[in-house]
Amino acid sequence: MGPAAMRRRLEDQEFALRVYPGALAEGTIYCPVSARKNTTAAEAIECLIERLRLDRTKCYVLAEVKEFGGEEWILNPGDCPVQRMMLWPRSALENRSGLGSGDDYRFLLREKNLDGSIHYGGSLQMWLRVTEERRRMVERGFLPQPAGSDPPSDLCALPELTERTILESLRAHFRQEKIYTYIGSILIVINPFQFLPIYNPKYVKLYDNHTLGKLEPHIYAVADVAYHAMLQRRKNQCIVISGESGSGKTQSTNFLIHHLTALSQKGFASGVEQIILGAGPVLEAFGNAKTAHNNNSSRFGKFIQVNYQESGTVRGAYVEKYLLEKSRLVYQEHNERNYHVFYYLLAGASEEERKSFHLLKPEEYHYLNQDCFTVEGEDLKHDFERLQLAMEMVGFLPATRKRIFSLLSAILHLGNIRYKKKTYRDDSIDICNPEVLPIVSELLEVKEEVLLEALTTRKTVTVGERLIVPYKLAEAGTVRDSMAKSLYSALFDWIVFRTNHALLNNKDLEDNSKILSIGVLDIFGFEDYENNSFEQFCINFANERLQHYFNQHIFKLEQEEYRAEGIIWHNIEYIDNSGCLNLISKKPTALFHLLDEECNFPQASNQTLLDKFKRQHEGNSYIEFPAVMESAFIIRHYAGKVKYGVKDFREKNTDHMRPDIVALLKSSKNAFVCSLMGIDPVATFRWAVLRAYFRALVAFREAGRRHTHKKTGEGKKKKKSIFSPPRCSDETRKNLTPKTHLNREKIMIIISIIIIITSRNENNKYKYTHLLDVKSLRYLSSVTLHDRITKSLLHLHKKKKPPSISAQFQASLNKLMETLDQSEPYFVKCFRSNAEKLPLRFNDGLVLRQLRYTGMLETVRIRQSGYSIKYTFQDFVRHFHVLLPRGTSPTKSGIREFFRRIHLPPAGYQVGNTTVFLREVERQRLQTLLHQEVLRRIVALQRRFRAVLERKRFVDMRRAAVCLQAAWRSFRDRCRRRCAAAVTVQAAWRGFWERSRYCRTHGAVTRLQAMARGHLVEEHNGHIFKSTQYSIPTYCEYCSSLIWMMDRACVCKREDASLYDPELSSRQYGVELSRLTSEERTVPQLVEKLINYIEMHGLYTEGIYRKSGSTNKIKELRQGLDTDVSIVSLDDYNIHVIASVLKQWLRDLPSPLMTFELYEEFLRAMGELTVSLHPPPTLTHLSTLERLIFHLVRIALQEETNRMSSNALAIVFAPCILRCPDTIDPLQSVQDISKTTACVELIINEQMGKYKARLKDINSLEFAESKAKSRLTLVRKSMVRPGLLDIDPGCVSSPVAKYSRSSDLWRRCATSYEDTSTRKENHCVVCVSGKTFIGKIQTTYSRASRFFFSADQLHLNFASTSRSSESTKVLLTTSTKRGPYLYIITGAINVFTVI
Repeated sequence: MGPAAMRRRLEDQEFALRVYPGALAEGTIYCPVSARKNTTAAEAIECLIERLRLDRTKCYVLAEVKEFGGEEWILNPGDCPVQRMMLWPRSALENRSGLGSGDDYRFLLREKNLDGSIHYGGSLQMWLRVTEERRRMVERGFLPQPAGSDPPSDLCALPELTERTILESLRAHFRQEKIYTYIGSILIVINPFQFLPIYNPKYVKLYDNHTLGKLEPHIYAVADVAYHAMLQRRKNQCIVISGESGSGKTQSTNFLIHHLTALSQKGFASGVEQIILGAGPVLEAFGNAKTAHNNNSSRFGKFIQVNYQESGTVRGAYVEKYLLEKSRLVYQEHNERNYHVFYYLLAGASEEERKSFHLLKPEEYHYLNQDCFTVEGEDLKHDFERLQLAMEMVGFLPATRKRIFSLLSAILHLGNIRYKKKTYRDDSIDICNPEVLPIVSELLEVKEEVLLEALTTRKTVTVGERLIVPYKLAEAGTVRDSMAKSLYSALFDWIVFRTNHALLNNKDLEDNSKILSIGVLDIFGFEDYENNSFEQFCINFANERLQHYFNQHIFKLEQEEYRAEGIIWHNIEYIDNSGCLNLISKKPTALFHLLDEECNFPQASNQTLLDKFKRQHEGNSYIEFPAVMESAFIIRHYAGKVKYGVKDFREKNTDHMRPDIVALLKSSKNAFVCSLMGIDPVATFRWAVLRAYFRALVAFREAGRRHTHKKTGEGKKKKKSIFSPPRCSDETRKNLTPKTHLNREKIMIIISIIIIITSRNENNKYKYTHLLDVKSLRYLSSVTLHDRITKSLLHLHKKKKPPSISAQFQASLNKLMETLDQSEPYFVKCFRSNAEKLPLRFNDGLVLRQLRYTGMLETVRIRQSGYSIKYTFQDFVRHFHVLLPRGTSPTKSGIREFFRRIHLPPAGYQVGNTTVFLREVERQRLQTLLHQEVLRRIVALQRRFRAVLERKRFVDMRRAAVCLQAAWRSFRDRCRRRCAAAVTVQAAWRGFWERSRYCRTHGAVTRLQAMARGHLVEEHNGHIFKSTQYSIPTYCEYCSSLIWMMDRACVCKREDASLYDPELSSRQYGVELSRLTSEERTVPQLVEKLINYIEMHGLYTEGIYRKSGSTNKIKELRQGLDTDVSIVSLDDYNIHVIASVLKQWLRDLPSPLMTFELYEEFLRAMGELTVSLHPPPTLTHLSTLERLIFHLVRIALQEETNRMSSNALAIVFAPCILRCPDTIDPLQSVQDISKTTACVELIINEQMGKYKARLKDINSLEFAESKAKSRLTLVRKSMVRPGLLDIDPGCVSSPVAKYSRSSDLWRRCATSYEDTSTRKENHCVVCVSGKTFIGKIQTTYSRASRFFFSADQLHLNFASTSRSSESTKVLLTTSTKRGPYLYIITGAINVFTVI
């Protein structure tokens, strides 16, 4: 095709535009519009107005959106929507059915107002969802079908029945992307060449147990009706799928099988469903190929019979195959490919497999490089993975798959063998590329020299002499191709055989077991190529048989039954193809019979075959011969005339492999290759068992001999056994040690014994799944006895010639027709929408041609005027006995009287001699009446039963009510008397209470008036005090909580009231840091508490500051801390909650720790990389910042555990402690984020280094301390021993705030405490008789109370030279976690020596 033709084809190609009208068209989700590349938006809008019947007085525009709910781009009238659509991504074009997906490209139809604005009319997304839900409700039958002008889903409902109306109805459905249409119970499928989203599990559930025609036509509806008809009628069903090549038969078969298995899995799934689903991809990979008409054309026919139990679950299945097209293996026409499996293997094999199988590129194989290599849109690697998975589901082990792929590689390399004539001999040939022979020999495991001899010479036997004759050049290529075809055909037969064995159920082996089945026939479609050969002749003959079967059931048998029953009927003429079938298959002058005769003559040729055809059928109207001298003939099939070339007819009809080739393959060391050459599977299996037995016996004897030799040390040579040990390669023999060899032989013995026992003992109680045995093999051989096409090629019997290919093919078709005749058929007619395989393009001429030759017009007429529903009188009475009057007998008059009584239209039914004939409309009406009557009776029964229950409940309730009323009346009388007494008591009490309240109120008012007027005056020591009330806020010293707000006081009139200094509130968040600290507490208590808890419990928690805690828990903990820090228990909260609260506190500071004043300085220092902790304006910020940085250093040191590096900590805490001032530009603050983060990180790293250095110093000091301690111990032994101060606890005053920090007593103690050199926790200073002692507190009791709350004795160690007892007043100051406190100690202080 030239560039100009290609350009015209692209311009003429039609595309489907999905335009969403929104609220402009009620009930329509989208309207598909056919448009070409140059179709403008105005033309598309005109088509939409006509299709949707919109108001033409209004103006409309097309809008393009690229995201659901996104911006809309209005198209100009001259814009081309198809060109805009071609710019969309591929994912958007493939997934155009989603709602709200990521890239949701679509066209919208909008209304344009008079002012030029666009009227949107609400949310498109909400409208789409509402419309989709309405459509689902309509499909489920909850809403009525919308009235409109859409064509009916059943062609029998057309008001006018012509070819034009049928074609227009199909075209209208197709443009709405509805590819299914009914003709009564017949389903028409038009291949859209595009996947439509109507096959998901939602549709499987939707069409479950619905009558045909109730919902929209679908392939699932046919499968569902067949399944339930099988269960109800207990009769086998079959679904016949027919159509041209490329009409979608294989895909329809897959959908049917999926739905049938899904229906079975509603209950108990037996596991066979997965094998059935896996068998489809396996058979497609090995039996399908790309042709000029179809990218996935079945090059063989198959009949899948699914067997069911009576409960409806799948119990087994069976696959029957017909006539694999072997010639495709060695030769392909233009724009065609070889079988899929070769391309899958070459694209998806691993490097190890490529090396093991010697795989090359597709263009390097002669059998693959004849035309095209790829198909648009396919993913070969994914297909190979899918094939591997499917083979695993069917039961092929990895070793078996390896053997299969090795054989496929051998076939491809076999095709690469090329021949040439020898230079010194004219009648002999040689191989051009001998390097291929070792590869083929290795893959087939045959001897290389034997392979060479078999491919170049043949052995013939004359009288008393055996000759070796070299092949001619043409003969050698034929022998090579014949060997490759036979190998592939045998492999395909073996795959089908093993698949059937995996699908076999043991119940199928029993003769008395009842089998219910549904068969699905997917046979090759009618074909007409430029060059049609023997394969197309057989394929088209099979389609003739199927068309004849269709005509028999739809026309001939139907009308004969009408005449036999004596009803009024006018015959409908139809195209009978019996003459064409007789021409091809009726003996003795049938074309197949004449072909077999010519194959028996050695001197026959193509011309003699053609001459015989002419002599026998010169005047037959179904056959023609070209006027020119051409070796071809023309058959007038039901689908049209097809020209067949007689070249290779005879060779393909008797395509047998030579005996020397068969002998070569049987000599292979590969048991798999040998098994493919076997004719009888039972005999092959028995021979394998026998061979395994003798090999095990020899291995056992050899092992015994070696064991004896090893034990006695005798090395005598013994005679070689007549049985050779199991064969293995030389490399394997070298690697086998005596021990491993013995183990291998033991394993072989055990396996052989198991096989023998399993095969011989048929009553064995142990059952092995998928194990070969004689019984199952014999059963499978019997059901495939008619199909011996491949096995006959290997037939070596010399007295009787094997049957021809055509004879075996006719036998297969005859058995198929017998199976179909024993079942109730359903027909699925598949049509091609266009010849170019373009998506959603409807070619009127092509579809009309298919409608004509399949007789669809006549089919619609007979379905429209005929009676598709039939009941015998007994079945009718039994089915509708609920509607029939009591005593109605199954007679003609009784049934007619019933029809007259219910006013059934006479045109919709007829009553024959033994059968009632109904049309579908009348049957549905009877079913509706039956359903209504059954519901009426059910409601009546329910009403009666409910009335009985309600009556019983009413009687019980009335009895109970009487009892309750009697008890209530008695109780009411008692209550009335009690109420009268209570009213009297209440009246007296209320009077007393009111008088008391009045007196209290009067007194209080009087006192208030006196206080207000200043009349309450007390004189004391010459002072006149005035009673008043002050608002003195008093706070707790420990928790800063408010204790009371007001107090009464007497103020002297001569003096002013003193001022008070209120304490700070307990609020912790959002306050200045100075309010939370003091001279004694440089770090806020909240910060110290949170950091200590995190360092104690969360130091090793992963992501301690990266992860956030629960929001509710954070809020709860923050409120608790704001109320009282000391009473909050942090053990009740998650560590991440505590960390989040700490970060919130830092963020809520009015001035950050690294203050606003130093912000610019820090950034400038960061630029110079000389950051250090500059002292903030107050020491409070510095102390808190140092504590926080030290905490972060400890966190960063555990990075290996908590995954918090210094950088991660800087990212978290930089916004908290180094915030920019509000005066800085926000854009500048965003740019400074990296600098602030780096600054904090640098500080952490610097402090981390100092921390590590201090740790080293501490270790050195501890070492020095231990040395000094040991020396001091020796010194102290010579000095006075320390004593123990025993203080009476009754003399200890409690540490209340009576002594303020400004008092002299506190100041003296604090001075003594500050002067000491050891300010550590739990240390104290004791002043006894003016002497100061420093000691460490020890609690010798086991109670949990702290020392300043304890009622026990308090002991202090200190160095003292006094040993006497004295009674004096002692000042005691202590330093604890809560700060310094003051104690007043009086009484006896006993000092004695510690023992």
